[in-house]
Amino acid sequence: MSVAGLRKAAHETVAGLPREFWWLWTSTLVNRLGAFIATFMALYLTLDRGYSASYAGLVASLHGLGGVVSSLGAGVMTDRLGRRPTMLIAQLSTAASVAVLGFMVHPVAIAGVAFVVGMASNASRPAVQAMMADIVPPEDRVRAFSLNYWAINLGFAVSSAGAGFIAEYSYLAGFMGEAALTLLCAVVVFLKVPESRPEAEPLVAGTSAPDEVRLTTVLRDGRYMGVVGLSFLVALIFQQGYVGLPVAMGADGLSSSDFGTAIAVNGVLIVALQIPVTRFIQHRDPRLLLILSSLVAGYGFGLTAFAGSVGVYALTVCVWTLAEIVNAPTQTGIVVQLSPAHGRGRYQGVYTMSWSVAALVAPLMSGFVIDHYGAAWLWGTCAVLGTVAAFGYWLLMRNLSLPEPAVVTTTAPVAPVTVVAPAVPVASTVPVAPAVPVASTERAGAEPAV
Repeated sequence: MSVAGLRKAAHETVAGLPREFWWLWTSTLVNRLGAFIATFMALYLTLDRGYSASYAGLVASLHGLGGVVSSLGAGVMTDRLGRRPTMLIAQLSTAASVAVLGFMVHPVAIAGVAFVVGMASNASRPAVQAMMADIVPPEDRVRAFSLNYWAINLGFAVSSAGAGFIAEYSYLAGFMGEAALTLLCAVVVFLKVPESRPEAEPLVAGTSAPDEVRLTTVLRDGRYMGVVGLSFLVALIFQQGYVGLPVAMGADGLSSSDFGTAIAVNGVLIVALQIPVTRFIQHRDPRLLLILSSLVAGYGFGLTAFAGSVGVYALTVCVWTLAEIVNAPTQTGIVVQLSPAHGRGRYQGVYTMSWSVAALVAPLMSGFVIDHYGAAWLWGTCAVLGTVAAFGYWLLMRNLSLPEPAVVTTTAPVAPVTVVAPAVPVASTVPVAPAVPVASTERAGAEPAV
């Protein structure tokens, strides 16, 4: 592609998005640049503190459990208090708890504070997802969420490399660095990101107020909970790249550095391909994209059963990474479309919980299957889960009617949008017309996050 073509593609990727989105995007990037704990917590506990691998696993599980607990509470806060206050509370709490964790030495204290860190760090996710849905027009959400997902992966890649050097000098410096960058993230939100929660529309004579959205409302939403359940299956597959894959590679006599080489392909491909792939898929049928990405994810991991060298393992990572790149924005788009504007926080909280629960279940699943049946059965199970998820998406969304997508051209400047007026809530128990698909997974696999 020529320089002019690259310049045009870059302009089409970023043009027309509201200024508030870019400040939110900046806060996401800053937040992920400080991702020290997610990368080196296990090494810190085993090498620096001298605890066992079992204890390190317990702490990791408690950290994940904290995320599960906070998902629902943060969703309620997002709707009641607002997006901005929820993000500020979550980020300030994360900065404080991460700093405290760096000074903990007693095993019970470390485990307890790790649980709090998990709660605090996960609490901002429903608010961020809801705010992006609020401020970005439907026709631009695919680009917005994909750019946010790209920032998450870029920040994680840079922080992983930098954290390695920091850890050689001082693990405490890593904790303090993450706390400082999270605090900076909160400052950006406080100074530059306005509240976007839709205001209640004045009632017209003869009309009734929209039904209040409660957690029970979300749980009774059959189609939406079906999507959440399928999201859990897909997340369970992607999590194996971080829990089952290193075990399988170790059983084949490969080293931890070999695993690092193979899994690095995931981050490199996402950073390199997320934006161009998004440009390719943004106006395509999200139903087909979800079905295909589920199949490619399942069978991409299924191919791992035939791997025995670093090169072949890296090749399988390439396959399922392509599925991740497609699935993440599309999945989030469906979630946003099925969420009524005045209940987005709760809906996003339940969706976020599906990834947090998958992060808890995946290690148990991989350990049990590998110990009792062997790694080949784990990869076969992933293929089955991908097939089940694909069939489930076909069943759930076969009646969805899709409008012709709005195509944004760049021949004339696009007026910036500050806050989108709330759309009329759509009950997900009847066919709806979804907006163009959209994205996230944080790097604890591919889960949504900031």
